[in-house]
Amino acid sequence: MKILALEFYKNGEMKESFALGGSLEKENINPNKKYPASLQNYLIDTGKEVILIDTGLPVETPNFEKKPDEMLYMGEKVADFKTALKNIGYEPNDISKVILTHKHPDHSGELRLFDHAKIYLSHIEADALNLNSENIVKVDFKDGQYKNFKNSEIISENIIMLPGYGHTSGNSLVVVETDGIHYMIHGDITYTDEALRQNHLSVVFENKDLAKETLDNVRTFIKENNTVYLSTHTPEGISSLKNNTIMRL
Repeated sequence: MKILALEFYKNGEMKESFALGGSLEKENINPNKKYPASLQNYLIDTGKEVILIDTGLPVETPNFEKKPDEMLYMGEKVADFKTALKNIGYEPNDISKVILTHKHPDHSGELRLFDHAKIYLSHIEADALNLNSENIVKVDFKDGQYKNFKNSEIISENIIMLPGYGHTSGNSLVVVETDGIHYMIHGDITYTDEALRQNHLSVVFENKDLAKETLDNVRTFIKENNTVYLSTHTPEGISSLKNNTIMRL
């Protein structure tokens, strides 16, 4: 089992008001505090099949410009989606399954490349994106309890999709079990890992109550299971994968 990162952007930054401001009181937000930002997605090679988690931004997305008052600067482009996939040794036709955590374009931007693959996403997100083709699998989390999560969907052996509602109405996350470690690839439950440690939401959510419930579930899972927390928007996700860093709360 291999888990690899597709690296798209580096050397970005986000303000504390963005990263923690969904629940941190305004008077406690440091207007000068910034956290490092990046953009990456992940790929799982089981030896039998290749599963992609999210598909990055559309390849035609222009470079981002750093602006003084910007809440989130994604960073300098490392590679577009197709190039990032090639950089880790894969082509679109190598992918047999795609798991889409949620509808936002930095996660769903290149779904168009994968008409040949099964695409798994929550029923809620599939309907939001109006995805109805034969290769779309609308997940209803029918496989019962997994750890402290009440509902789950088994995608493949030791690869489990879990509801993570709140960031978007049908947001989800993925857990990969291998060698006694749980790798949690999440759909923007947090933008910086420091938000997870401090138990705060970012400012991006469709349902705050559900987002907080999901954050609580994720924190409980991490406290109870050895977990490498693989984030999309912080370079800590890449370093955690590289070093097999177990998240501690």
